[in-house]
This record gives sequence, C-alpha cells and structure tokens, in this order.
Amino acid sequence: MRRTWLLLLALALGPTLLSAESKPRPISLTECISLALSNNLDLQIERYNPMLARYNLGAAQGGYDPALRLAGEHSDSESGSQLLGGGFSVPGATTERDSFSGGLGGLLPWGMGYDLSARASESTGESFFLVGSNVVSSPFSDSQSSAQISVTQPLLKNLLIDSTRLNIRVAKIGVQQSDLGLRRSIMSIVTDVELAYYNLFLARESVKVQEKAVELAERLVQENKRRVEVGAMAPLDEKQAESQAASSRADLLQAQRALAAAENELKRRITADFVSWAQLELVPTEALEADLHVFDLQNSWGRGLDQRPDLLQARLDIEAQGIRLKYDRSQTWPQLDVFGTYGYNGSGNEFNSSIEEVQDRERPFWAVGGQFSYPLGNRTARNNYRSGKATMEQLVLAVKGLEQSIMVQIDDAIKLAKASYERIKATRESREYSEAALEAEQKKLESGKSTSFEVLRLQRDLTSARSEEIRALTEYNRNLAQLSLAEASTLDRLGLEVEPVTKK
Repeated sequence: MRRTWLLLLALALGPTLLSAESKPRPISLTECISLALSNNLDLQIERYNPMLARYNLGAAQGGYDPALRLAGEHSDSESGSQLLGGGFSVPGATTERDSFSGGLGGLLPWGMGYDLSARASESTGESFFLVGSNVVSSPFSDSQSSAQISVTQPLLKNLLIDSTRLNIRVAKIGVQQSDLGLRRSIMSIVTDVELAYYNLFLARESVKVQEKAVELAERLVQENKRRVEVGAMAPLDEKQAESQAASSRADLLQAQRALAAAENELKRRITADFVSWAQLELVPTEALEADLHVFDLQNSWGRGLDQRPDLLQARLDIEAQGIRLKYDRSQTWPQLDVFGTYGYNGSGNEFNSSIEEVQDRERPFWAVGGQFSYPLGNRTARNNYRSGKATMEQLVLAVKGLEQSIMVQIDDAIKLAKASYERIKATRESREYSEAALEAEQKKLESGKSTSFEVLRLQRDLTSARSEEIRALTEYNRNLAQLSLAEASTLDRLGLEVEPVTKK
C-alpha cells in the first residue's frame, strides 16, 4: 500500500520536478525558423542538389571543349641483306624515322565538327647497291610536313539538335528543377516549424487552463468543507467537489505531458543537437492573433498554379521531354553531312626545309565532299520517337491532375480557415457566457439556492470553453500556414528569401 502511494506521489510530482530542473528559454517563431533552416539535416542534404545540378550543367557544356592531341615517334629499322648471282651479297638498308603530330578538334554549338592538325616526319638512313664487284653505300634523308583544317557539317540528322545540345538544355532545366526542389523543401520545413510552434502555444495555454480548473476545484473543496463543518451542506457535496478536484489534477498531468511532447517536437525541428536543448523549457514569445484574412479563391488558385514548386517542376519535365522528343525526331532523319579540307604540304631533305615550305604555302591542297547514310528500317530511332511522344502525353496528363489536386487543396484550406475564424468568435462568446454562468451559480450556492453539483458542472463547462477557444485560435493560425503552403506563398508571407546556391 505504501509503495502504491509513493508511486502516485512520484507521478504527481514528476512534472513539477522536471520543470524545476528546466530553464525557461523564450523563443520567437522567427528564431525557430532561423534555427530550423540552419540546423535541419534534411535541408542541408537538399542544398547539395542545386550545386550538383550546376556541376552536371558544366559537365554537359564540356562537350564543346576542344581536344588537344600531341604525338611523337622514333623508329629504327633494317632490311635484310640481298644475295646476288655470282656469290655477291649486298647489306640491307637501315632507316631511322622521327615523326611528330598535333591537332586541335572539337564541336561547335551549331553541330559543326572541326579539326586543326599538323604533322612532320624525317627519315634518314643508308642503302647499299653493287657497282661492278664493289658494294657502294648511299645515304639518304627525306622530310615531309603538312598542316590542314577539316570541317564536317550535318545537314539533316543532328543539324537542329545533337546529343551535346540535348544534354546541355536538359541540364539547364535540371538546374531550375533543383532550385525549385530546394524552395519546396524550405517551405515545407518552415510550415512544419510553424505548426510545431502553434502546437507548443496550444499545449502551454492548455496547461494554464487546467491549472485554473484545479484552482477553481480546490477552492470549491475548501468552501464546501467550511459549509459541511457548519452544517450548511451535506458531506456528499464535499466528496463530489473532491472528486472534481482529483479529476482536474489528472487532466493537468495529461496537459503537462502533452506540453513536454510539444516541446520535444519543436526542439527536434530546430536543432541537430537535442542534448543541449533537453533541459530548456521553450516559452513562445508571440501570442497568436486572430487577424481577419481576406480570402480570394481565384487569387489563391492563381498563386498556386503559378508558384507551386512541385507544379513548376512537373511543367519543366514537359519542357525537358519536348527537347528529348525533338532530338528523337531528328534521329529518324537520314545522315547527310558535307565536309571540306584545306591545307598545305611541304617536303625537303630536313625538317626545317619541309616546315618552311608549309609556312610559305607553296603547295596547297583541298577537298570537299559529302556522305549519306540511313539504316534500313530505322526501327530503333522510330520507336524511340514514338515512346517519347507517349511519354509527353503522359506528362501532360500528370500536370493536369496535379493542377486539379492543387486547386482542391487550396479550396479545402480556405474553407477550413474561414470555418476556424468563425469558430474563434463562437468559442470566445461561449467562454464569456460560461464565466458569467459560473460566477452567478457560485453566488447562488453561497446563498443556499444552488448545489455543489451544479457549480461543478459549470466549472467543467468553463474549462471546456476555455480549451475550445484556445484550440480554435490555434487551428486558425495552423490553417493559414497550410493555406500558404498550398498556394506557395509561405516565404512571401513570412518575409523570407531563399539565397541562391553557388558553387563551393
């Protein structure tokens, strides 16, 4: 029995002891949002996506980077000896060759490929031949050089768009989508913090209401005790008051537990170091207001359809698919390219002489031509194009469905907010009437014209009316936050700006 009473005492004093150890920490909604945007791990992860998208765009643009080629080679060879008639043998020729080449090639934004190249080689050696009965050696030296430019221009396939232009344009859209994704995450986090902050306000006010209920119930218990002592009231009425006081204390414990849970939920959203905040008692510094909000369904729909990041991302998916579809269509065309080459040759006994001849441009050469190719049937390209068209139709339908969903969300949010605002006025009047009724009934009880049971009933009604008023006020502010999220005006409503993500 004693152990049971100790357990009940620990449960009753537990919240009090915990609150005694905690330190009040005044905090505003603005500070909560700032802490959440700085410490939220999911947001820190999301911030990398725009950076990665810009890196991907840079990689795609690298398709226009020219490629530099340099090569050099030295070779040494010797041919076998020749056995002639009459027992004569002629040694094989020896040859040493040095060659160098270089070039610069790449792709231009309109699909033209280019290549600048130059090469030079020098061969030296010694050959042998038979003169009479003597073997005579003859040294030789030869050098060849050239410099040229070659271009290739598509006329059908890959003229309007090729794989490089496709990758760049899709990567640019990817940058926009990643920025929108970050904005969407920020709005969601800000809204979650708002809702958690309002829940904390509701929980703290609920504790105050229950504390007031305990105070009223215990006061009635004391008054009833005095009435029983003087014989003005039956003992049963005193027991009813004590029962109500015990019930109020139980409700207070429940409200304190709800407050602790609401504090932890807000702490979880604003810090990545929960331990350092565990002993802090969060005290909202902002009282909730019931300012009249002018609701305009058409304007809200317009904002939602113009600003919702998820809808804008879906529309960008259609734009990206349109680019892919354009590329797929070009791949069904025949390959028809024209090309041209122009350059200069040079030759001589040494490197210098052949290179000087190229520099003097004495021996030009050129060539022009064309090439045509077309895979018979071309089933791969044709089916890729058909698949792309079906995907486009699918994306268009998905966007229409998302637009409908957004309009329904906004309509629901506006109706809830309007109902909550009307409920605030009704619950305030109900609380005022309950206060007046309780006060009047207490005076009647003092004059012996009422019963303790009736006063207890009105105390419960007043506690319920106070709770409903606070809940209505909280719900109204929650509904406004959810409406802002539905129409993508969260950041504008709170005066927040999303900083652009730059490369690290």
